[in-house]
Amino acid sequence: MRWNTLDDMELDGKRVLVRVDINVPIEDGTVTDDTRIRRLTPTLQDILKAGGKPILLAHFGRPKGKHVPEMSLLHLIPALEQAFDLPVAFCADCRGPAARAAVAALDAGALLILENTRFHPGEEENCPGLAAELAELGDVFCNDAFSAAHRAHASTEGVAQLMPSCAGRLMQAELEALEAALGEPERPLVAVVGGAKVSTKLALLENLIEKVDHLIIGGGMANTFLAAQGIDVGKSLCETEMLDTARRILAKATETGCHILLPSDVVVAREFKAGAAHETVAADACPADAMILDAGPATVAEITKVLEEAKTLIWNGPMGAFEIDPFDAATNAAAQKAAALTRAGALISVAGGGDTVAALNQAGAGADFTYISTAGGAFLEWMEGKELPGVAALQPA
Repeated sequence: MRWNTLDDMELDGKRVLVRVDINVPIEDGTVTDDTRIRRLTPTLQDILKAGGKPILLAHFGRPKGKHVPEMSLLHLIPALEQAFDLPVAFCADCRGPAARAAVAALDAGALLILENTRFHPGEEENCPGLAAELAELGDVFCNDAFSAAHRAHASTEGVAQLMPSCAGRLMQAELEALEAALGEPERPLVAVVGGAKVSTKLALLENLIEKVDHLIIGGGMANTFLAAQGIDVGKSLCETEMLDTARRILAKATETGCHILLPSDVVVAREFKAGAAHETVAADACPADAMILDAGPATVAEITKVLEEAKTLIWNGPMGAFEIDPFDAATNAAAQKAAALTRAGALISVAGGGDTVAALNQAGAGADFTYISTAGGAFLEWMEGKELPGVAALQPA
């Protein structure tokens, strides 16, 4: 797939509308984690260096088309100025006379942020009128919010259709990482998919079995696949209504030549709490009064062997109840192995979505992965093979 980047745009003297994701946590009016803000720095620096004037578009929270004072982007100005070390002007609207005046008054070398796009109901409706009003504020549109790219909103997809558009550096890095993982990956290609339920990742699993060489299934969803093979999983989390679906996925994997790795041994306990008494048993020997909470060491050894032969890895979801010791062992061991292989230059590793980032960071492995996406829904939809409206709009005509 090809998409425009900042390198394809003429920016000198241009007003550059930059769609960003600065949905950051705030407590008592103070930003408690500015990671998402700081990751925008390369895009803004490159625009300024090229002589462009950055005008930021963003949403914050879920105001549902109404003006909600506590969701105003005004609260983020101190964090923005500290992160970028630049003056940041603010306009209390993202459209109309006030926005036009603020853009006209923007000094070279400064930033302007317009008020929460979701204060207008037309944003989430992808209203052509709102998109047109946004487009008239700039000369170039730069989307640096991959996390919002799966939504066809006025400030992501609508405006991109009306003016020269490109990906920002953060969006570009995300797309390049995902393209390397699922576009034309080095093989063998391995996917790790964990989490609680098959039902929430059905589209993901069905897409992956047609694309990957090995699919490692962990977490609660592995129990459903074990049960689908006639294995008693005791009191474990299991979606009995999904057993036929699991059997269909297993059969399809056989047709496509995708090797599915399920736990061969499991860690079981009678209580779901930290430090609970536990034991390791064969996957088909879970006691009737126990629940499966993690994969066992034999399974980890199998995962390790697959990872050692892999060239590309996509990871989404933990292998067990990683939040509670000692049921984080399989997730930690597999993540640390993937990180070591990545450090050694033997593996391209891309991860993202939901609890994945927390699980990898808890294992001390996140920093060594090739790329970790914090995009959540957009990352999952990309892995499911869906077209993302905000990305499709950046492709050259």
